[in-house]
Amino acid sequence: MHTLTMPLLIMESSSVSFLCRSANKHKPWIETEYQGIVMENDNTVLLNPPLFALDKDAPLHYAGEICGFRVHNGPLGSGSVQFEAVVLDRSTGEGLVRSKEPLDCESQREHSFTIQAYDCGEGPDGVNSKKSHKATVHVRVNDVNEFSPVFVERRYEASVPEGRLFDRIVRVEALDADCSPQYSQICFYDIITPNVPFAIDNDGNIKNTEPLDSKRQRIHTFWVTAFDCGKNRAQADAQVVVTVKPSCKPGWIGWTKRVEYTPGSGSIPLFPSLHLETCEETVWNIQATVELQTGHIGKGCDRDSYSDRSVRRLCGAVRGEVDLLPPPSPAANWTSALPTLPSSDSSLVFSFNGSNHVAVVPDAVVSALSGDHFTLQLWMRRGGANIQPATTQTRGNRKEEETIVCSTVKNDDSFSHYSLSVHGCRLSLFYWPDVSAARPVKFLWKLEQVCDSEWHHLSLSVQFPSVTLYVDGVTFDPALIHDNGAIPNPAPRQRMFIGACWVKYIGGYHGLLSGVTVRPGSVEPHSVVECLYACREGLDFGDLETLGSGMKVHVNPSQSVLVLEGDDIESFNRAVQQVTYRNSLRFATPGVRPLKLTTSLRCFNEESCLSLKQLEGYLVVLQPDAPQISLSGVGPHLARPAPEFEGPRGVPLFPELRIVCSLSHAVNTAAQGMEGGGESHTLMSDAVAHTLDGCEVQPLGEELNPEREELLVDMDVVRERGLEIINTTAYIAITGAESISVYEDVLRSVRYRLAKGSARFERRFRLSCSEMNGRYTSNELTLEVNFLHSLDSLYHPSHLLASQQQFLHPSHHAGELSGHTLPNPHRNSVVPGAATVIIMVCVGFLVVMVILGVFRIRSIHRRGEGSRGGAKEGSNQWDDSALTIIVNPMESYESRMGISADTEGEGEEDEEVAESPDDASDDQRIIIKKEGRDSNARRY
Repeated sequence: MHTLTMPLLIMESSSVSFLCRSANKHKPWIETEYQGIVMENDNTVLLNPPLFALDKDAPLHYAGEICGFRVHNGPLGSGSVQFEAVVLDRSTGEGLVRSKEPLDCESQREHSFTIQAYDCGEGPDGVNSKKSHKATVHVRVNDVNEFSPVFVERRYEASVPEGRLFDRIVRVEALDADCSPQYSQICFYDIITPNVPFAIDNDGNIKNTEPLDSKRQRIHTFWVTAFDCGKNRAQADAQVVVTVKPSCKPGWIGWTKRVEYTPGSGSIPLFPSLHLETCEETVWNIQATVELQTGHIGKGCDRDSYSDRSVRRLCGAVRGEVDLLPPPSPAANWTSALPTLPSSDSSLVFSFNGSNHVAVVPDAVVSALSGDHFTLQLWMRRGGANIQPATTQTRGNRKEEETIVCSTVKNDDSFSHYSLSVHGCRLSLFYWPDVSAARPVKFLWKLEQVCDSEWHHLSLSVQFPSVTLYVDGVTFDPALIHDNGAIPNPAPRQRMFIGACWVKYIGGYHGLLSGVTVRPGSVEPHSVVECLYACREGLDFGDLETLGSGMKVHVNPSQSVLVLEGDDIESFNRAVQQVTYRNSLRFATPGVRPLKLTTSLRCFNEESCLSLKQLEGYLVVLQPDAPQISLSGVGPHLARPAPEFEGPRGVPLFPELRIVCSLSHAVNTAAQGMEGGGESHTLMSDAVAHTLDGCEVQPLGEELNPEREELLVDMDVVRERGLEIINTTAYIAITGAESISVYEDVLRSVRYRLAKGSARFERRFRLSCSEMNGRYTSNELTLEVNFLHSLDSLYHPSHLLASQQQFLHPSHHAGELSGHTLPNPHRNSVVPGAATVIIMVCVGFLVVMVILGVFRIRSIHRRGEGSRGGAKEGSNQWDDSALTIIVNPMESYESRMGISADTEGEGEEDEEVAESPDDASDDQRIIIKKEGRDSNARRY
């Protein structure tokens, strides 16, 4: 029995041990996701669903029991440190999640982590313990109303005009630091100051409940508070101050009707203190148009005051243009029948009436304009002398085209034809490369400048098939180019009309034209065209970088209209103050430029939108400091021997000429060192670099006699400098814009030449210069030229015979002696005529007789008083018997020039004779000889 029992017990214990080691077959199981809530003042997390871990090994001891939970980091790497999970019941697997430390909703409202359950294994030591999968736990921290509202500002200020009700005057705002919407939101505001005419809504908007009166109460002060949805009141109340302004009138404030501009100031702001008052009216678009009217200043605006030809030189334009409308003259008579109008810039303006006012250019001029490369330039103003309003012409009421220029020119072996015309607001160029073969091409431009009844400059450069149009220096591309199809060929005959065309389908031009030129060959560069015809004055914007967001600025090509557009009133006011007027001319044209400001507002409520009236003012360009052109370095007299004037090159008239240009301006200086102080005005003169555009040398009295005298100019110097010269018997005119030094060199080369044997005694010339197309002129420098003749020529028989003939037959030589008198006190010449010598001798004799009479009276007086000293010897008395007088013919001229007479010492010779005019000019004397008494001869 015992033997059998022991093995049996051993087998039972072995089987029990085997069963215990293999009992933990399953892993614990938990939910995959949990949602938890925890309050700020609590650490227990309420999970949904509740935390239970199940094990299929239950109800086995250890293997079916849950020994614990492990917390791992969440997806964001945080959460496990702040939370822990504990087992409440090992058999049921119930657990609890709690925070290790207090949680703050304001710092972190959401927490996420993972949790994992594990069983007790196969024994108390937890051998072969199994783990469940990881479940995600999301914990939200519930807020506690621990904070009170706080106002963003402690003081709110606003100003409103009186007499109106406003939906909102000012908005107050409070914030709550709680994290939940329940406690962080401000549920309502409240005005705690009683009896105020204001109300506040739940959003903090304060409005007035009755119209405010600034006379009754100018400033209203009251307090407001705020409550959150947990009914916590604000920690501190806010103060509101409302200022009541007098009744508001919408419009521009700070408008100055008169604006003054001093030439040379560059750019000046037109509206430095202007701002728009909308009286709290909400606008979403503002547009202001500033218009500067300069049409009456020259041709459309202030441009360079030089002539067109001088401006072309200054801008570097290519030469060779042909004037199609020159001033009427015997050489250019095709414009003599056209009516002309005055122009402020001294240019010639021709009027065309669309019918019989036509200029036919001669064939000799047209023949020089052949080729398909040319530049046509002109000034144009539609409408003629009686300008119609712009509204009547903008739509182009005329049915037919108006021809400006119509030309057919002969090329090498063919004829080309073109015509420039206007039709309403369209400009067209009709071009026919070959009238016998090619089809015509028409270029069209739609331009407001063609029909606005203002002056505009057109420059048309043709390099067929390329055509470029410049209007006031701005490029315009053709709007349309098309083939006109079958049109009757113009006759192959060379001719050119201005103001009309011989073609039947084109009518005559109605308007004003000036400066119509054609230059064959290469076209002008764009920079040259801009320099030639761009306005030197106009509207501008100060600094585009300061332009606010949403603002737009537009300026038209002529810079006479500037448009501002924006949506913010503050940015718009700043932009308006940046509008400037600029004038780059040193000597701007003075006068008044009308100024207009038109404003357009667009509001959300179009019915109550403001309407502002147009503002009108004027810009006054003051008179510039006039430049003073001073001519000097040339004496009033020039005396040279006559043979020098008779040389082949003559004598230079102005060899040391100096031209100085300066500006004079008044300067206030404080009087120093004097009682009472005070101010004085000193005229200061500053030398400046200028450009002259003309000088003229004119003989005074009678014109030059081309057979006996002439003025010579170094033509090489004139041509080298690109100047123009007109040399006539009445004057020499040198024109063209150039520097002062160039004009000095040219004028110093002006020489005067006489023909040999000319009976000329003196000649006077006048020199003057000008700039700015004659706007400023210099002083008139007068030069008197004296011709010195030798005494030998005076006593030559031929000269004596000529002098006798002058006296015997004065009528034959009246022309030669007209205007010639005895030398005046300022002359340096010797008058060589025999008649003049005789007159001088007579006058000298009369003077000597007067002197002798005076000395005789004095000698008698001395004899009456000589009793004490004894009578003098008779040899000391004057004896006028056999008296001989020799008169130096240089006496009259040199004595009046202030040359003192030198008295020679007594000589032993009885008689001295001047051997030459040069010797006579050195000593001026009267020689008196008494024959028979050498010891009594006296010389004065």
